Amino acid sequence: MMLFTSGIFLCLTVAACESSPPTVRVERTVVLMGTTARFVTEGPDRETSVRQLERMVRVIEKTEASLSTWRNTSVLSALNQQPIGTSITLPDDVCALLDRVASWHRETKGVFDPAVGRLIDAWALHDGSSSPDPATLAEAKALSGFHHVTLDAERCAASRRVDLRIDAGGFGKGAALERVRLSESSRPGAWFINFGGQVVVSSASAGSAWPVAIAHPIFRETPVIEIFLEEGSVATTGGSERDIVIDANTRIGHVIDPRTGSTVSYPSSVTVWHQDALVADILSTALYVMGPDDALPWAEARGIAAYFLKANVETGETAHEATLAFTTKFLR
Repeated sequence: MMLFTSGIFLCLTVAACESSPPTVRVERTVVLMGTTARFVTEGPDRETSVRQLERMVRVIEKTEASLSTWRNTSVLSALNQQPIGTSITLPDDVCALLDRVASWHRETKGVFDPAVGRLIDAWALHDGSSSPDPATLAEAKALSGFHHVTLDAERCAASRRVDLRIDAGGFGKGAALERVRLSESSRPGAWFINFGGQVVVSSASAGSAWPVAIAHPIFRETPVIEIFLEEGSVATTGGSERDIVIDANTRIGHVIDPRTGSTVSYPSSVTVWHQDALVADILSTALYVMGPDDALPWAEARGIAAYFLKANVETGETAHEATLAFTTKFLR
């Protein structure tokens, strides 16, 4: 994981700590969407904290049931299996989600593209077996691209123009966490979730924040910087987060650049903060794919809070850059 908490609730002033009412903390680690999710809830009593934690787990489980391509019964699997040119009616929540996904696909000019399932298969990213030959890669690239999806958001209908496969890897966690954030936004109590490296928290109570460490791009168990999160979500995408070994000893990145059809593995990472967990997830992926030189000006021009870490592969030394929005929020 590229992000992890370096502590529990941080009281920034002694007075704030002393004036806060007693709370009961409940923690649980659950495997969801193929990764580990750590939940922390704090409430006036254990029963309240447990109920809140269980509600949040159920929201993510429901999202997984809709989006997981490992489940033949999911909405995404149904769309991926639908005959070419034949529309499928989508549930309202999935329709709204895919409409937002399509919007970011357009905004990034295709750099963010979840319709890369065929390329994921070609590169054997799920089993790490072997790299594709040029013909296989060309065929997979031709069967990829969200621009081949027809989405009628008003009718909540979608179809595919080619035999592509949408994969939720670039937005599924963010979608689940955003649903949790919205469902719990009006409820009392403090809570925190670290979902496979993406963190989302409740709005912090007065004088408190959650400490979150951003890891070294290569040595991911080594923290480089600590930020204090009072609201929203931070997501990090990096080259060594989930590297894959293919052809026995070749290490490649787990992120696909849809423009080239190849995997991306920079010795760097991109961390994005956004109030909306879905946006944080999407943009951390998109900015990483853009590459260190193009991503910073793109994010800066749009007021995105982004932090870029680059590592020297020989010495391990790191250098960082941040947008004004990130600097203003976390580094001053």
